[in-house]
Amino acid sequence: MFSAIARVFRTPDLRRKLLFTLAIIAIYRLGVYIPAPGVDYSNVQQCLAAGDTTGGLYQFVNLFSGGALLQVSIFAMGIMPYITASIIVQLLRVVIPRFEELHKEGQSGQAILTQYTRYLTIALGLLQATTLVSLARSGNLFPSCQLPIVPDESLFVIILMIMTLTAGTGLIMWMGELATERGVGNGMSLLIFVSIASGFPAAMGAIATSQGWGVFVGVIIIGLAVIALVVFVEQSQRRIPVQYAKRMIGRRTVGGTSTYIPIKVNMAGVIPVIFASSMLALPQMLVSFNTRADGTLPGWALWVQTYFSSSSPLYMIGYGLLVIGFTYFYVAITFNPTEVADNMKQYGGFIPGIRAGKPTAEYLEYILSRITLPGAFYLAFVALIPLIAFVLINADQSFPFGGTSILIMVGVGLETVKQINAQMQQRHYEGLLR
Repeated sequence: MFSAIARVFRTPDLRRKLLFTLAIIAIYRLGVYIPAPGVDYSNVQQCLAAGDTTGGLYQFVNLFSGGALLQVSIFAMGIMPYITASIIVQLLRVVIPRFEELHKEGQSGQAILTQYTRYLTIALGLLQATTLVSLARSGNLFPSCQLPIVPDESLFVIILMIMTLTAGTGLIMWMGELATERGVGNGMSLLIFVSIASGFPAAMGAIATSQGWGVFVGVIIIGLAVIALVVFVEQSQRRIPVQYAKRMIGRRTVGGTSTYIPIKVNMAGVIPVIFASSMLALPQMLVSFNTRADGTLPGWALWVQTYFSSSSPLYMIGYGLLVIGFTYFYVAITFNPTEVADNMKQYGGFIPGIRAGKPTAEYLEYILSRITLPGAFYLAFVALIPLIAFVLINADQSFPFGGTSILIMVGVGLETVKQINAQMQQRHYEGLLR
């Protein structure tokens, strides 16, 4: 393994790309600790030490920002607005025919959709920045901390904070695209990977301090088993054989080849977990915004806080069902059996034993529905690991080996290794992994 890494750095072009990617990551991590203008950094650190935050959705966003959100830094919004914008643009393909046409136009259409995603990212960054500044001013970002996060609440300072946080979102988006273009791997994915990985040492240290080294070793063993499970499932796929008939084009004979359609067990990736987490975080956000001046809660808010907390069985059941439901929903949007069958028919392809056209679409839909079921249960199981750990060993909900964190880290790691391996093999090497 170490000799393979040495071969990577001995390749000038690949070494330049890796160093450029590492430079982008270093700049990103530096920005996490630069406070936004108007923020009292020392008060923020004291409130963070108290350990009481809004949790819920903003704890989830804080995970994706590498801790920048609760630091109220210039990169507080992290990559989350871009993720949300990408998902919205992808879902709008089903609603807006023009978006679907652009998607089918190839590279030119994709460039226009990317531009729409950028505009929407800035808009969402502006909205989320305004919400974060409001939370910081009102004290709801750290409910138990009475220290002022924004001492100067003048209009100029508030507008400057919002503009700085929005500009930070745009800068992260630009750095991610630059890393994709000139570096190794997908820049946005790597920034998410680094954000999540940065929280691992603190999470593992907290487990060792509060639960002892016995539990710490047990968590490491369970973590390795979960990683092995995620790698196994993420690499698993059902290969549907496709045969192409021979055709005469001019004087040439084309076709007559055999290939396959790879249908992954987990086609939805991490998106259903993000959807379910966001949906279940909304009730807790409503509770925090409906707290009365004397600290009491309305009846419905008290019920939500009591029976719908993250450690309650009702929450876990709802979380698991939402993950399963969103898995089927997202797979149905992203994979269209009718479109795949029509493309196969157009180029003379067919599945052996299945007639082209509608029977092929029905067969693909049947296979997809069957293979999505274990994928959905797998996602629900991995997503519930942090909640189960919270109940069993009283670990913090940023428990590293589960949920979105492990899914994203393993997925990004596998994809990056594949890209490095492909570039190594292009240069007549054995590859990164033998």
